[in-house]
Formats: sequence, structure tokens, C-alpha cells
Amino acid sequence: MQPSVKIFAGNASRKLAEGIAKAAGKKLSEVTIQKFSDGEFQPRFNESVRGDHVFIVQSTSAPADNLMELLMMIDAARRASAGYITAVIPYYGFARQDRKDRPRVAIASKLIANLLTEAGADRVMTMDLHAPQIQGFFDIPVDHLDSSAIFIPYIENLGLDNYVFAAPDVGSTNRVREVASYFGAEMVICDKYRKKANEVGSMTVIGDVNGKHVILIDDIVDTAGTLCKAASLLKEKGALSVRAFCTHPVLSGKAYENVANSELEKLVVCDTMPLKENIDKIEVLTSAQLFAVAIRNTFENKSITSLFAHKPKLT
Repeated sequence: MQPSVKIFAGNASRKLAEGIAKAAGKKLSEVTIQKFSDGEFQPRFNESVRGDHVFIVQSTSAPADNLMELLMMIDAARRASAGYITAVIPYYGFARQDRKDRPRVAIASKLIANLLTEAGADRVMTMDLHAPQIQGFFDIPVDHLDSSAIFIPYIENLGLDNYVFAAPDVGSTNRVREVASYFGAEMVICDKYRKKANEVGSMTVIGDVNGKHVILIDDIVDTAGTLCKAASLLKEKGALSVRAFCTHPVLSGKAYENVANSELEKLVVCDTMPLKENIDKIEVLTSAQLFAVAIRNTFENKSITSLFAHKPKLT
């Protein structure tokens, strides 16, 4: 019997997984996650996965239960004799802890890579890692998808003239430069200094934005402090409008309030995690088709290199 594709979802990514399954022409397979009174839980697949290629969709955003749920589902699939297990992690949490930047701290993103491998994952599929070199933390294949495949068509449809791309910090310059190169546009950098995590001390703009529409690009929007400060500064420097495109809408603390009261005309994000609130300034684009094509090509042993191009055909 030929192995088949089975797509399962954890609680953190069920809506996205439903979209992925629909785009892939599959039915989302069912899993029951039994919860005990003390908070302990136990996942159980409701159908056989013996010999099948199992894709488990789960972002590892807070709380840490989401990560534990993913690990337990991988373990359950392995013990149920799945033929091949791919962990589809739209948002790879803890990715900001990718190095020892201070004494006596953990490198959490490497620890999680070890845990996923030890649990039984044969492959990891994710999108816009905070640091691309995290792929090297794994000893199994990693498919690192690029949200520019989703954002670029949207930006093209805006029909803007005289625009410039902006990096909200130095760390995102490579990401922004690639998109700016696709459009043949200029880029500027918002150089920031942090007093501590989630708090921007000062910021300066490197480059000219006067009389231009500015498009900010980043991978994560957390408290939105950096984005909102950048938008305010860019408008002070003469920008006509400021829009932000961020893959992962972590949006913690006062993020929604910050965005609503900011100079941002629009914050466009992907559905790698669900929004906690809906406000007019935030627009969500789905990543379901991108992941569906990657899943299909993986199962059929086809190349997914075309998905890394800035404007692939998602078919």
C-alpha cells in the first residue's frame, strides 16, 4: 500500500492547519488532546498513521504548552509507526535566543532543535526564522520558507509610486535588502539602541525618506514598540506614509494599543499565530497555500527551491 499524507494540527495552529489541508486537497486528520484536571494533557491520533507521511502543524508560541504538545504529538506518531514525520512550525518560538549574548543564559533555539529531533521528527518546515542560521542547529532537513512570497504580490497591488523599503533595525537589513532588490527600490535603516528587552532607548534613520512612501519589513512584531517608534520617526523625516509587513504577529503587552495609536497606516501580518484582538490597522494574510505547496512537493519528492524565490507561483 502506498503511504499517504496525513495532516494533523495542534491547538495553537488549528485554523491555519485547516487552511493548509484545504489548499492541499486533503482533509485535516483528527487528533484528540485529553486534558486532566491538573493541567496535564495527552494527545492521541484518532486514525492509523502506520507507514504514512505525517505532517504536524503547530506554532511554538507562548505558552510553552504549545511546544510540549508538538513534542508529544511527534512522539505519538513515532510510536504509532508513522513512516515519516514532518514538524510544520509556522512560528518557531524561542528563536530570539539563538546565541549566548550574556553570561549564564540558555541557547533555547538550539535546545528546542535537539528536543524536536529526539522526539522523532524527520524534518522541520518553518517560515522566517528570526535568525536563518538556526537551520544549522538541526541535524535533520529544514525547509525554511520565505514570507516574501506572500507579501510581494500584496505590495505590488498597492500601486504606490516613489516608495522606499526600511529595516526597523540593523538585524533585518538582509531581509529588507532582498525585497528592495526585487523591486529595484532604495532602502533605509532605522538604527536603534535598546536599554533592555522590548524597550527601545533611541533610534536614528540612515537614509532619505522625504516625500516617499515607506514600507517597513521585519519577521516578528512583539510589543510593536520598535515599529511604532520607527513609524513616528519616519513621518518626522518627511515620509508620506508608513506601512509595516511582519510575518509573525506575537503582539504582546500593549502591542494592539501601540499599533492603533501609531503613525502606521497598516500593519500586515501572516496567520502563523492567531490574533488576540481585531483592529482596523492590522490585516492578516494567509500562509496556507505556501505551506500546502511545500507539503505536496515534500511528499512527492519534488524540489521546493522555487518557494524561496521572491515571487513564486504557489501552485
